Amino acid sequence: MQHLAVIDLGSNSVRLAVTEIKEDGSFKNVIERKEPVRLSENMGSEMILKQPAIDRTIKTLKSFKEDFENLENVHLRAMATAATRMAKNQKEFLEEVKSKTDIDLEVIPGTTEAYYDYLGVINSLPVVNGIIMDTGGASTELVLIQNRQAVNMISLPFGSVTLSEGNIDPDIPTAGQMFKTLDYLNEIFNDIWWLSRGTNLPIIGLGGSNRTLAKIKRRRDKDRKHWDDIHGFHLSNREAKDIFLMLLNDNLEERKLVPGVSKERADIIVGGLCPAMEMMRRLNSDRMIFGKQGLRYGVLYEHLDNLRSSGKIQQK
Repeated sequence: MQHLAVIDLGSNSVRLAVTEIKEDGSFKNVIERKEPVRLSENMGSEMILKQPAIDRTIKTLKSFKEDFENLENVHLRAMATAATRMAKNQKEFLEEVKSKTDIDLEVIPGTTEAYYDYLGVINSLPVVNGIIMDTGGASTELVLIQNRQAVNMISLPFGSVTLSEGNIDPDIPTAGQMFKTLDYLNEIFNDIWWLSRGTNLPIIGLGGSNRTLAKIKRRRDKDRKHWDDIHGFHLSNREAKDIFLMLLNDNLEERKLVPGVSKERADIIVGGLCPAMEMMRRLNSDRMIFGKQGLRYGVLYEHLDNLRSSGKIQQK
């Protein structure tokens, strides 16, 4: 038996998933944690990770390590994404993490992040055709799936934190701010030639901002006992727009009280949902399908395939 521990250090949150893998090929998730460290906070145009955010991140990584370091036969993959990719003080940050936690962070390219998103989705959802959209804190990954194959993918340098900070009032966004944000996204999407091939296809939403739409809808449906179980949940175009409009009209304190919105995300949720809203309009998508298995689970499925091919665990 072995354990695979996967750390996903994003721009807004850091996540941990630990999976127990047995020789017969069976596996189960034994630890799952998420902490909002806001690593990209106040990076600004100079793209410098600030010490308060670094300190929060290191404290969380130490806590995560305590959760899995005494488990049997642990294989660790610790990956850092957009904020660390873009940081001019990346080298110093990685060295500080290593010296204080003994964790070697692997900074992965945006296309690798998109590929792991694809593996997580295709191995856990019955998706044949669609556009994966993973909106993180400082990047957004897009993958076009046709006949269950990833035919195009890209990582874009914006996310919920970077779209929000300095651009959208965290209390009550103005009409001008929303116009500028959506127009900016429209211009970027215009330059992605293959997006038109996703016309009328569903959007598979990953990332905390996109999943918030599903959580709000699930909380509204009071007959649902497990409102946080959103993997595979469908939301219509109209329902998504109605929820976005509600959040847009609320002030910050009101958004914090909306069931399904985490208080730590309330100040960036409007900006974080702008990419999905613009994409739904552009592609004329009639629905969003939500997934909870992105990068961390993509790494898991790749690891399982490697173990099977090397004969260390049984084939399916």
